[in-house]
Amino acid sequence: MMQDPIGIPTCFSYGDRFTDDPAAVTRSGQSVFMSIYQTKVAGQCRLITITWCKNMLLHGLSISADGQDGENHYSCKVEVKPWYFWRKQGSKGFQVDGEAVDIFWDLKTAKFNGETEPQSDFYVAIACQDEVVLLLGDQKKDAYRKTGCRPALIEPILVSRKEHIFGKKKFTTRAKFLDKGKSHEI
Repeated sequence: MMQDPIGIPTCFSYGDRFTDDPAAVTRSGQSVFMSIYQTKVAGQCRLITITWCKNMLLHGLSISADGQDGENHYSCKVEVKPWYFWRKQGSKGFQVDGEAVDIFWDLKTAKFNGETEPQSDFYVAIACQDEVVLLLGDQKKDAYRKTGCRPALIEPILVSRKEHIFGKKKFTTRAKFLDKGKSHEI
């Protein structure tokens, strides 16, 4: 995954291919929303980066985890295509320092409401060593049933959120200043 000059990863470029050009995210008309969480994966606290991308043709989801030395990165990419016959649920996996990390998602009823990341009716679950180490979305029961894993003993911590918005319209975003606090519109 490439990064642009301000640190936002570029998930997709023209033709849905990764690119070496750091300006591709702007040229391709993409909006990118990136969240970084710290949680326990493969026996160690690691950073997991969740990146949602949106352009004129599709939504995309990229998930990456830091390796033991902090330099190796493990990742997978999911494209949410608008075509009716494409299944918007599934799973993928990768290895982090020899441990299996499984990613499960269900976006078939996800409501994006014009946003880059879904707002409701979805889940993305990351499981390792029989625990769901990170769970996004509001369909938690479905996620635990699908993964067959229990909730992690350690809650993930949101470390950072970044947005890159493409467009010539007025833009607002929502943020919580305390984890349990009320959402504020900015």
